[in-house]
Amino acid sequence: MKLYHSSNVVVEHPDILHSRKYLDFGRGFYLTSIYEQAVRYAQRFKRRGQEAWLNVYDFSMNEESKWNILRFDSYDKQWLDFVAQCRDGQDVGEYDIVIGGIANDRVIITLDRYFMGEISQDDALGILKFEKPNIQYCIRSERLLKECLTYIKYEQI
Repeated sequence: MKLYHSSNVVVEHPDILHSRKYLDFGRGFYLTSIYEQAVRYAQRFKRRGQEAWLNVYDFSMNEESKWNILRFDSYDKQWLDFVAQCRDGQDVGEYDIVIGGIANDRVIITLDRYFMGEISQDDALGILKFEKPNIQYCIRSERLLKECLTYIKYEQI
């Protein structure tokens, strides 16, 4: 399967070390299978006056049983709780990869309101979910990166 990673640099050799904390699924190397989503994300770099690159990879995870995988098929309580903990700096679980929907740009304010009890889980989920389909793959282990992800090429956006 083809996956995309948007960046302000070409990333031929991805790693976990350069990942930021406080992201949806914690520290890891983030990708998407949706080309348009990756291009939209790359536009953010251009708006900041930076170069924008779309890095393309082949992702092949043959023996899924040997990996610790967490999948979220919908925006539900488990997704919200996991994202809330990761966004709070608590990398939850020893997962090799986490797959699921992306929280939108209002996530920080929404999570703050959720933490403070100002809004319910249902309200938070309604605010956070995207109307358009989206998906993110967060590779959280170097081993999975090395064994399952192969760099193909880059495109300048």
